[in-house]
Amino acid sequence: MKNKTPKSKREFRDGTAKKPLRRPAAPVRRRENQTDASAPAKTRANRAKKLVVRAPNQKIQDRSRDLKEQRTDLSRIEPVRLQKALAASGVGSRREMEQWIENGWVSINGRTAGLGDKVSPEDQVTVKGTAIKLKWADRLPRIILYYKQEGEIVSRNDPQGRISVFDRLPQAASSRWVAIGRLDINTCGLLILTTSGELVQRFAHPSFEVEREYAVRVLGGLDSEQMRQLTEEGVVLEDGLAKLERIREQGGEGANRWYNVVIKEGRNREVRRIFEHLGLTVSRLVRTGFGPIGLPNRLKRGQFYELNPAEVANILKWADMPLPGSRRR
Repeated sequence: MKNKTPKSKREFRDGTAKKPLRRPAAPVRRRENQTDASAPAKTRANRAKKLVVRAPNQKIQDRSRDLKEQRTDLSRIEPVRLQKALAASGVGSRREMEQWIENGWVSINGRTAGLGDKVSPEDQVTVKGTAIKLKWADRLPRIILYYKQEGEIVSRNDPQGRISVFDRLPQAASSRWVAIGRLDINTCGLLILTTSGELVQRFAHPSFEVEREYAVRVLGGLDSEQMRQLTEEGVVLEDGLAKLERIREQGGEGANRWYNVVIKEGRNREVRRIFEHLGLTVSRLVRTGFGPIGLPNRLKRGQFYELNPAEVANILKWADMPLPGSRRR
């Protein structure tokens, strides 16, 4: 049977050829236990605009190009926990992978895997009978800075269907964005996202005590004794002692006062709860810095900026992480 010659667009337009009939789309099957009340429609989110900056000088451009081309020899990559490797490869969340491993749905080199098992680039991993091509951190990670707005959540799964920062940001082609520390729905400001799980750990783990800086607007004000108490003695919250590293008054209008505060922890709503402990209500909270990264002056609310490779290399140096192709110190 001979293949029919495909018709041109002009033939379709002039009516000399008939367009093939399209098969009707299959109806979407609703789960039996799913109702409109239990699963509200997802709020539509507009994509964030990228901050356009002037091209760096030629020296930085050359270094950035070299850094993008460097790769780490896979044979020198140390084994990592199975659930971590699967999550980093986009198979699912780490908790979900742990559950799958416990259920016996994951195998390594033909044997059923267990929690605590590690994998290296030479290993063959199968999930539910399907071979998985694991992704390894053999190249420079990506880092973006996003000016989070109030009303956005820092989560991919939300039963209430609220707008997530991940709905606004561009997709990472070969990996997935991971937020370095969260901001609650009513807090805005600097949110750092990266494709490197190790960098997330270096920023966010309490043992590293990385400073977080905030601009805080409160109804009322603190006296000198209260400011001394917050930095020297701290206050006891329901989850333990909390204190500020530094606090500085920034002025204000009327009954509202602004303060610049620095903390070294990332507990849930910690800054708000510290002020509430003293009877003050936080009316606005903006994160302005996290570790070596500050909120760029030109970055507007709802915009993002991606660090160039040279800037990413500087962050890795601060984190004491090796560059692709170099040996770990």
